[in-house]
Amino acid sequence: MSPLPSPPVVTSLDPQELRSWIIHHEDLTVLDVRSAAEFQTLHVRGSYNVPLPLLSEHTNELAARLGSRVVLVCQSGVRAEQARQRLAGAGIDTAYVLTGGVPGFAEIGGDVIRGRVRWDLERQVRLVAGSAVILGLAGGRFVSPRLRLLAGAIGTGLTFSAATNTCAMGKALSGMPWNKAAQEPTREAAILQLPTKNAVSERLRAS
Repeated sequence: MSPLPSPPVVTSLDPQELRSWIIHHEDLTVLDVRSAAEFQTLHVRGSYNVPLPLLSEHTNELAARLGSRVVLVCQSGVRAEQARQRLAGAGIDTAYVLTGGVPGFAEIGGDVIRGRVRWDLERQVRLVAGSAVILGLAGGRFVSPRLRLLAGAIGTGLTFSAATNTCAMGKALSGMPWNKAAQEPTREAAILQLPTKNAVSERLRAS
């Protein structure tokens, strides 16, 4: 008799469940892996801003500070999933990704803090990609057929992005001046602000 297959590991968390966790679990840590500009526009109250590039650079140090109940959030879930995979490689295999991102949490009445409205990276990517396709098709018709290659290149890039769960265009756009309106957190400001495992344990014992 063959052994029963192990149940799949659950790595996603819906907004309603996160709302409940915030109320009932003092050991919860919510990490927002978006840029500082996106974080200032809208974020979950009590969450910590550790942008994905910073998390990727200091994954092991970050993992050493995290407890067993971690939820990763971003705009849509893509960057949060990338962060989860990196943390899993560093030994944190119990992190969850918020489905629907921060906007989804806000939509169900979750406790969020709002700031000045800015376009999130995913929206900027859609604008740039769509504009490039239109320019390529229009240029191919009225200027030179070769310009249609631009539309093909964008389509290829988006397909590769979906297949690899990465976004080179988003990474490039994140470095643009309008996305640097808010100063990105440093290692000291982002990672060292997180409560250590010992601090969380002491807080739970005292409660």
